[in-house]
Amino acid sequence: MQAIAETLFDVVYLVSVVTIGILMIKKCRGNMQYKLFGIMAVTLGVGDSFHLVPRAIALCTTGLDNYTVPLGVGKLITSITMTVFYILLYYVWRLRYHIEGKQKLTWAVYLLAAVRVILCLFPQNRWTSAEAPLSWGIYRNIPFALLGLIVIIIFYKSAKENEDHAFRFMWLTIVLSFGFYIPVVLWADTIPVIGMLMIPKTCAYVWTVLIGYQDMRK
Repeated sequence: MQAIAETLFDVVYLVSVVTIGILMIKKCRGNMQYKLFGIMAVTLGVGDSFHLVPRAIALCTTGLDNYTVPLGVGKLITSITMTVFYILLYYVWRLRYHIEGKQKLTWAVYLLAAVRVILCLFPQNRWTSAEAPLSWGIYRNIPFALLGLIVIIIFYKSAKENEDHAFRFMWLTIVLSFGFYIPVVLWADTIPVIGMLMIPKTCAYVWTVLIGYQDMRK
C-alpha cells in the first residue's frame, strides 16, 4: 500500500513541476523572470527524479535495501540540483524587484552554494552506503540552510516593502520546506516515520512553483 501511494504521489509531483516549468518557459513571452522561474521548476523536477524514480522502483520491486547505490547517487544529484534551484530563485528575486548591485550578497550566495556542493562531493558522505554518517549529513546542510535563510529574508523583505501580493508567501514556502526537511536529516535514520515529512516538504516546493506560475498567468 505504501509503495503504491508513495509512487503515485511522486509521479504526480514530478510530472506537475516539470510540466509547469516547461509551460512557463514556453509562455513567458520574453519575460526573463518567468523564464528563469520555469527553468528553476524543471531543475527541481528533473533533479528530484534522480532520487524519486529509483525509490519508486525499489518500493515496487525488491525493496530499498537492494537499491542502495542508485538511491545514494540520486541523493547526491538531488543535493546539487537543489543548490542550483536556490541560486536560480535568488536571481528571480533580483529580476522581480529590479535589484542592482549588492555584489557582497551575490558572492555570499555563490560561496555558500560552492561550499555545499564541495561538501557533497567528499567521499566521507558515503552516499552509496547503507550506513551514511549523520555528521556529514549535517555538515553539507549547514551552508544549504544558510543559503535558504538568505532567500527567505530577501523575499520576505522585498514582498513586504513592495506590497507584492502575488509573492507575499514565497518566503513561507521556503521556511516550510526547510522546517520539514531538517528533522528528516537529523532523525529519519533512527526514527523512520519522520521520513514522511518529505511529503509536506515536497508540497511546499510545489507551492513555490505554483506562486510563480499563477503570477505569470495573471
